[in-house]
Amino acid sequence: MVGLKPPEVPPTAAVKFFSAGTAACIADLCTFPLDTAKVRLQIQGEVRIPRSTNTVEYRGVLGTLSTMVRTEGPRSLYSGLVAGLQRQMSFASIRIGLYDSVKQLYTPKGAESTGLLARLLAGCTTGAVAVTCAQPTDVVKVRFQALGALPESNRRYSGTVDAYRTIAREEGVRGLWRGTLPNIARNAIINCGELVTYDLIKDTLLRAQLMTDNVPCHFVAAFGAGFCATVVASPVDVVKTRYMNASPGQYRNVPSCLLALLLQDGIAGLYKGFVPSFLRLGSWNVVMFISYEQLQRVVMLARSAPP
Repeated sequence: MVGLKPPEVPPTAAVKFFSAGTAACIADLCTFPLDTAKVRLQIQGEVRIPRSTNTVEYRGVLGTLSTMVRTEGPRSLYSGLVAGLQRQMSFASIRIGLYDSVKQLYTPKGAESTGLLARLLAGCTTGAVAVTCAQPTDVVKVRFQALGALPESNRRYSGTVDAYRTIAREEGVRGLWRGTLPNIARNAIINCGELVTYDLIKDTLLRAQLMTDNVPCHFVAAFGAGFCATVVASPVDVVKTRYMNASPGQYRNVPSCLLALLLQDGIAGLYKGFVPSFLRLGSWNVVMFISYEQLQRVVMLARSAPP
């Protein structure tokens, strides 16, 4: 058996909440450069206001990472990490940590097992609530990840706190919630493609007794969840990234951002950065779900240990 044994007493909602946030931070630390590469590839070719002639062209995941290290230094790979960790502690704690509790609310009393509809509703609910609470941190994270693609004279923020203040001052408080609707759509889709897929694959493997409830099972379920989530969420993710990174007045609304993208790049533009998205989301899911399952067991063992 690989990893800790499942606890005899199921983890409480508080334990899941804490474990989800911590596990997501661990996953972010491991995969953040891939996320930054994904953002750079997604905004590449975007018409900027004002226009800039000093642009760097990125080619592929490894090419993007090597170009960033060469032109901006290794620290650029983790630009926006502070906001990213702030986001995960609030965002992942809600959307992942409260998923099981919300799933039970949607499950009819007396039902032997949770149906697909209840799982989908739980994924949409926790995803939407999490985005509403954590959107400002996501806006700042995306702005910082895209910052290095701009000339130094156009870089607007000196730090994370300055970014929050500047956005609120120049764009109003609503600027911190910029792109909330596409982000809610994205995370409702991701939660269904990620959490529900993980839930279903894990349940199927355990019911068929193909694997035991431990690390190998969690790895297989998490990898499948990462692939499904990337396929269904990439189009929304590209639009969300461009809209949140846009200069004030560049796009009237989300549909105008989508239209500009389609006119410029066609349908293929909706899957810009797919490879880094999958590498990032696939690896992120594997690290996060394995850490999440093990952290729950560590906390429950610590709580049940005699004083």
